[in-house]
Amino acid sequence: MRVDPARIPPSFGLRLPVEPGTWLRSGVADVLWLGPDEWLVIGDLDIPRSEDVAVTDVSALRTTLLVAGPGARDLLAHGCSLDLHPSVFGPGRCAQTMLARAQVVLVAREDDEFWVLVRASFARYLADWLTDAAVDY
Repeated sequence: MRVDPARIPPSFGLRLPVEPGTWLRSGVADVLWLGPDEWLVIGDLDIPRSEDVAVTDVSALRTTLLVAGPGARDLLAHGCSLDLHPSVFGPGRCAQTMLARAQVVLVAREDDEFWVLVRASFARYLADWLTDAAVDY
């Protein structure tokens, strides 16, 4: 069953992206469309109960790493199989993928700025990998 974004209760105060693999700023939150009927909301929200949707708090699950600068795309491409060319994965895009053998959500924020959302238990490993790989870029 597909969720119609128009059915999200107005009390949530959120707009949902209308294209898969995109994100948008909605009020005080960023909303990422991760897959069919799956969105990740990043922000400090008070979500009311609703019979129309299920909400799960995963705030302790991920750590956010910021990768930014002129070599950011090349650095990420070194460990990721996505096509990160700006015409394919430009600002407003997001995807679940693997980066250096860690499952991540990659968010294109600006031209050369990315959020890498990684499980907290993999954060140190991925930060060390990025630091080591960045020497080449």
